[in-house]
Amino acid sequence: MSQAAPRHLSTLEKAIEINLNSGRYGTFAEIGAGQEVVRWFFQAGGAAGTISKSISAYDMQVSDAIYGNCDRYVSRRRLEAMLQYEQDLTRNRLSEVRGSSSSFFSFADTVSARNYAGTNECHAWMGIRFQSTPLADDSMIIIHVRMLDDSNAAQQEALGVIGVNLIYGAYERHQHPEILIASLVDGLSPNRVEIDMVDFSGEAFGRVDNRVMSLHLVQLGLTGAAMFSASGDVLQPSEILRKRPLLLQRGRFRPVTHVNIDILQCAREKFEQICGSDVGEILPIMEMSLHNLMEEGSVCLEDFVSRAEVASSTGCTVMISDFREYHRLTAYLSRYTKQPIGLAMGLATLRSLFEEKYYTDLDGGILESFGRLFKEQVKLLIYPLKNEKNGEIESVNDVVLENSLQHLYGYLLDRQFIVPLENVRIEHLGIHSPGVLNLIENGSDEWTDMVPASVASIIIERKLFGYCNRRKSISSG
Repeated sequence: MSQAAPRHLSTLEKAIEINLNSGRYGTFAEIGAGQEVVRWFFQAGGAAGTISKSISAYDMQVSDAIYGNCDRYVSRRRLEAMLQYEQDLTRNRLSEVRGSSSSFFSFADTVSARNYAGTNECHAWMGIRFQSTPLADDSMIIIHVRMLDDSNAAQQEALGVIGVNLIYGAYERHQHPEILIASLVDGLSPNRVEIDMVDFSGEAFGRVDNRVMSLHLVQLGLTGAAMFSASGDVLQPSEILRKRPLLLQRGRFRPVTHVNIDILQCAREKFEQICGSDVGEILPIMEMSLHNLMEEGSVCLEDFVSRAEVASSTGCTVMISDFREYHRLTAYLSRYTKQPIGLAMGLATLRSLFEEKYYTDLDGGILESFGRLFKEQVKLLIYPLKNEKNGEIESVNDVVLENSLQHLYGYLLDRQFIVPLENVRIEHLGIHSPGVLNLIENGSDEWTDMVPASVASIIIERKLFGYCNRRKSISSG
């Protein structure tokens, strides 16, 4: 007999269910948009069984006196200080009395809701620190929310709903974090919020890979892009991208080869010349779009983790995005920086940008796409191509298009929107990721000469792309 699907609960019903469970008890600390989350629990009835304290330290000096000094009040650092302080206080005060029967929690948010003039960035850091069972060590979930409603009241309402969903999910769905993520927007109509970062940690989430959780955010349409560092730590895009020159290479990275590294190195040299010395440190990014991650209509999580591992081994920041078109990608990046943006790509990719079939959804077609793409300080940094038929090296000057497009191409080339890369490693031009992957699958050792040593080591050490299994089956055969 099949199990019935769980009943969908409204926000108020979730709050009531938590209130009626005497084993959950904790603190609410909310700064910046009213006390919209705790309000649901008060309205639901039975709040005395859930709420040990509710606090809203709006004044900066009061906030600093409680949680310590902080340069930015709407930040992850401030949120974590709030969660730690309140949870420690709850444990110290209540563990002796009810520690064996209660799972303590502390919920916190720090918010910049729409101001009177409508000129501020509307976003929030929100999190919960909780015990999954009585006497357990703490676990924690942190999210970052961009609020898209055009009124302060609507933004407050949305935050209240997300907060209830987060608390309910922490207790009822922590064993299924991908379901928990999807439930964060229960009760909200589309396009009211964007959740661009989620971080699970602690005892309840020992086996959770936050890179996979970042992928789920993009797959679910909760954000257009998610990011993580070379060490695998999730990043909040606006904090890492803000006011920096950005150098991005899109690819499958299946696996990273000498060509990928040479493209990035050559592009960085050229981009530094373009940017000059006054723009700050360039951030190199390896970006994988959902389109490039999909095989037969779905994403293989094992394959995604393998790609993430090898990309991270290069020391680059990694981005996952749902932006198939480059003009949508640069529009996203331009939210956070007005500094130059460099897109490093091969000549074959450049040619594909001039195929008009990709722009039928735009009223202005290819011209509208390029108008959007080059609206900001964007440069296309182009790596040459080795012609497989005749062995000749082709560059930006060898691109031949239909007559009307040739004029457009010439204009972009003359205006240096399209920039050729120099000092490339010609000996690497014959290396292609699909061929390297095929060698790994066939058990050949030749592939190790086609990738950086760090990439080869991590593939072998962590058995990525099925390395060990395939070699074993070949050897036993």
